[in-house]
Amino acid sequence: MRIVLSLLLLVLALYLAVCALVFFRQRSMIYYPQAFEGGTVLALDGGARVGVTLHEQQGPSAVIYFGGNAEAVGYSLPELQAAFPGQSLYLMHYRGYGATPGEPTEVDLFADAQALYEHVRAQHPRVTLVGRSLGSGIATRLASVKAVERLVLVTPYDSMAAAASHHFPWLPVRLLLRDRYDSASYAPNINAPTTILAAERDEVIPRASSEALYRSFRTGLATFHVVPGVGHNDISLRALPWH
Repeated sequence: MRIVLSLLLLVLALYLAVCALVFFRQRSMIYYPQAFEGGTVLALDGGARVGVTLHEQQGPSAVIYFGGNAEAVGYSLPELQAAFPGQSLYLMHYRGYGATPGEPTEVDLFADAQALYEHVRAQHPRVTLVGRSLGSGIATRLASVKAVERLVLVTPYDSMAAAASHHFPWLPVRLLLRDRYDSASYAPNINAPTTILAAERDEVIPRASSEALYRSFRTGLATFHVVPGVGHNDISLRALPWH
């Protein structure tokens, strides 16, 4: 009996050690900063310094793009130019990505997104937000508190906790997670027409998570499309059904 009890205590200790390791190292598991030569660091109101890749155009319309957790967003510029011709483009580099200083956290990335939105809106009254993977959480939350022309979400999730729980069902992810990106809680407050694009073979974001986000929007506001034959990382920005 003592041997069994000792083994159980050892297993429990190991499990708690793993939980502690995940808790303290979780941001290194969520964010994968990428280097990018180029881009501009904007000094915005409130002291924010936000890195962006810019494509300036004359006219009232602009797109702000929030990329994935391991994406150097500057390389997505050609696809976004093709998808949104004639519009100004602002591709935000997260803190620690490219030349943007700092460390990425949900609180800080959302603060940067708000500051960038105010800068863009002052020049372009019609702003579309595009969020891909991790960036879908930033775009969704921003659209819930700011006036936007349209919201486009590529391979999105209903919450980071739900997506992570799919991959680590043996961990108490909902208790451990610090950056929660709870998009489903913000979706009911969004007024902009929304397009949700899921990859048929997504190996990172479960289809159920994207569908749960879709159901969180008010009836008739969002449309849901499954892009056939692609996975999470090879879904194309150029060929997506934006409307």
